[in-house]
Amino acid sequence: MNNLRIVFAGTPDFAAAHLAAVLQSGAHEVVAVYTQPDRPSGRGKILAASPVKQLAEQHGIVVYQPEYFRDEHDRAALAALKPDVMIVVAYGLLLPQSVLDIPRLGCINVHASLLPRWRGAAPIQRAIEAGDSETGICIMQMEAGLDTGPVLARAVCPIVAEDTGGSLHDRLAVLGAKTLVRALDDLAAGTLTPETQNNALATYASKLNKEEAHLDFSRAAIELDCQIRAFNPFPVSWCVLPNGERLRVWTALVEQSDKKMSAGTVLALDASGLRVACGDGVLLLTELQLPNRNRMTVRELVNGHLLHLQAGDQLA
Repeated sequence: MNNLRIVFAGTPDFAAAHLAAVLQSGAHEVVAVYTQPDRPSGRGKILAASPVKQLAEQHGIVVYQPEYFRDEHDRAALAALKPDVMIVVAYGLLLPQSVLDIPRLGCINVHASLLPRWRGAAPIQRAIEAGDSETGICIMQMEAGLDTGPVLARAVCPIVAEDTGGSLHDRLAVLGAKTLVRALDDLAAGTLTPETQNNALATYASKLNKEEAHLDFSRAAIELDCQIRAFNPFPVSWCVLPNGERLRVWTALVEQSDKKMSAGTVLALDASGLRVACGDGVLLLTELQLPNRNRMTVRELVNGHLLHLQAGDQLA
């Protein structure tokens, strides 16, 4: 097996986990890292380096941070590195064909779904939101289309009833890192077999936004439970209290009920949770966040007399 000259492109923690695995394997040489430009962070809006940049600097790897890849100078700098392959993991920039063509073996992407299901920006959250029983990792040969390239390797990950967007993200980061290291060895050995995607089966995982996290209690409780788990820890589902304040909902449980109450009606509030009627079933809200307060269990809110609701109140 020949050692590969690798250029790694990524930005958040998910990407850093993959870079760390490649470096730890020691089988190939990471000659450079590409990541998003430093962004303002925190209340002080101080420029902060991405997790990938921080890791690269710890290992003495040169870091490039172009705003775009449209400039000929940026493409020339990449070509001068003479990479065998470019690994792209949650980079945040679309790469034009002129960039995809530079590495000898092209560019490969680590995508957190079982392609062609959930192409796009938020595959982890959309899989939970849709009630999927499994998801996974695909190592994909990149092409100009959005996540349309042939799959080089895949690994399956079950989605359990307690999974949130955060917990599934963390498990897939570990699975993706292991799958990537194996795929790189197979790529170097020339033993990977590309699998063409069936475009007719494709679904699109659109970017998350705060407004779609609004809970519509006319929907079934089981659907809302999936939404709440998918949007934890971002953007966090929410509803509106009778006084007009926004109530963030972090965790909930589904309960069955024969009662036919108007959707959004408060059925009960006690230490076990806040019960709300849905279009089908009941949602037991168990961890909430009031405006300008930390997230708390309903038990804590009740004991502290912080949540003022009674049966018959309506949540919007």
